[in-house]
Amino acid sequence: MNTDATTNAPAHVAIHSLSLSQRLIAGGLALMLGLLLLGGAGFAGDYRLHNGAHDTRHAMGFPCH
Repeated sequence: MNTDATTNAPAHVAIHSLSLSQRLIAGGLALMLGLLLLGGAGFAGDYRLHNGAHDTRHAMGFPCH
């Protein structure tokens, strides 16, 4: 049974229909968003948010100091 990837395809099939440049753009945007969230939590004025990010980073095995 042949089906068109652009019509009624599950999400895991539809991603393969994206071009390489579209996937690179999406990956770059996701990376920038992640860095923004990480930087925002790291430099947050509220000590609870900062300490929560700090402790989570240590719990995942990432040293920071």
